[in-house]
This record gives sequence, C-alpha cells and structure tokens, in this order.
Amino acid sequence: MIALLQRVREARVDVAGQTIGAIGPGLLMLVCAEPQDTERTAEKLIDKTLKLRIFSDAAGKMNLSVADVGGGLLIVSQFTLAADTSAGNRPSFTGAAPAEKGRALYEHVLRYAGGRHPVVERGEFGADMQVSLVNDGPVTIPLRIAS
Repeated sequence: MIALLQRVREARVDVAGQTIGAIGPGLLMLVCAEPQDTERTAEKLIDKTLKLRIFSDAAGKMNLSVADVGGGLLIVSQFTLAADTSAGNRPSFTGAAPAEKGRALYEHVLRYAGGRHPVVERGEFGADMQVSLVNDGPVTIPLRIAS
C-alpha cells in the first residue's frame, strides 16, 4: 500500500459542496491500494502511521506520534498515488488495485484505524472530492508498505 501523510493544522473533505470529513491538528492520510495488497498490509500501514514520530516535542524535535499528541486522522482514498509516469505524458494507473479490491481495502483501513485511534474521519471512495488542508511544517511523508 502507498500512503502520503501530511501533518496538518486542519483538513477537510468536501463532496458536492458538503463537508463529509474534517479534523483539526493531525494527519491527512492519502491511501492507495495496490493489486498485491491484503488486509494485513492495510493493518501494517495503519500501525506504522500511528507510531510514526513526526510531531514536535517540547524541544521542537520530531519525536511524537499522532497518538501522542491526540491528533486526528483524515483518511482519503487516492488511487493516483500509483501513477506511473515513466512513459509519455499521460500517467498510467495500472499499479492501483482494481476498484472493488481498492474499496474493500480502503474500508478495512478505516475500520482498523477506528479501532486503534479515537478520531478517524474519512473521504468517499470513488467520489469527486475536494480536499482542503493547512499543512503544518510543512511535513509531508511518503510511506509504502509491502505485502
């Protein structure tokens, strides 16, 4: 699985002009399932994300996790993270899991995260979403978990 984590002061997802998910300080997590991914891969991704020390401690060092600071998670499906731009000018998305599998793994990510973290918000799989955020730092971390 591929994820792009952004440490945010706030973030929200709108669909058709309505906010469907929003957090204050925490992590915006863009997630893409790949064909070989399993539920266990999704669980490892969430476990790593919740333990990743990318929030500042009292000394200003990145030494705290989202759980340590009580931040929220806003998890958004993002198949374009699997874009292959190696040939031509139009990206190929064949590296992303098929829609049915991608949806199932995204839903599993949400359930698993919800059982391990108190504040989990979501986007809408397959929807035309508008994502707004205030990146804190800025801190943006790519994360890939192999199956």
